[in-house]
Amino acid sequence: TAGTVLAASSASAAASGAGGFNPGGPIHLVGASPQLRGGISDEVESTNWSGYAGTSGTYTSVSASWTEPTGTCSRGDQYSAFWVGIDGYSSDTVEQTGSEVDCIGRTAEYYAWYEAYPSASVDYSNTVKAGDQFTATVTYEGSNEFSLYLDDITEDWSQTTPVTVSGAARSSAEVIAEAPCCTLFGGILPLTDFGTVNFTGSTVTPTSGSSEDLGSAPGLTEIIMVDNFGRDKDTVSALTPSGSTGQNFSATWVRSS
Repeated sequence: TAGTVLAASSASAAASGAGGFNPGGPIHLVGASPQLRGGISDEVESTNWSGYAGTSGTYTSVSASWTEPTGTCSRGDQYSAFWVGIDGYSSDTVEQTGSEVDCIGRTAEYYAWYEAYPSASVDYSNTVKAGDQFTATVTYEGSNEFSLYLDDITEDWSQTTPVTVSGAARSSAEVIAEAPCCTLFGGILPLTDFGTVNFTGSTVTPTSGSSEDLGSAPGLTEIIMVDNFGRDKDTVSALTPSGSTGQNFSATWVRSS
């Protein structure tokens, strides 16, 4: 599989050629599951998100690190994004930043982006490659202002982007692997075969307290990504400790759609 590094203009062109989409945006919930693991308040199914979210109370920050996975591209156009964010689970805004690997035919294309949904996502022009080590933090600064921080440690660049989102509820904080939306007809796009993505050091900060492990987030919810037939599109591991702070989990690709 070939890999291509995208600048902002070429990423947007590739997306438009496949029908047009923006990574990010709110969750598309389709149901709940009774299969709960220890410490989890809810387990839900979604057609576009997988991972974990704190969904009770309000939040001021969320952080995690991950390794940009390698996209395996065999045919057709496919998309996957990896990010941290505030909002989007039970609200109409999302403040988020992360990376992406898309398959345009047999070519894997890598890039990084941020989004203050409902505004469109914005691609960074910095180099992104498979295997890059990312760290990201979204922080609420007050007065409807957020700071979106993304650091590609491997390529030695970082971006700190201030955004203003009027009326943001800050009602959830999440660490997510995503199948971006949408096709021209509103459907979720096929999920790139990304193998396994490992999220590490995941933490959240509720408004009422200090930074804590993602697994301690109020209303901790595990999110399972499924297709239109209810089949898993990826699997999500249990949360495990990450050294002195934060928690780890992985998402493993199962099917595109």
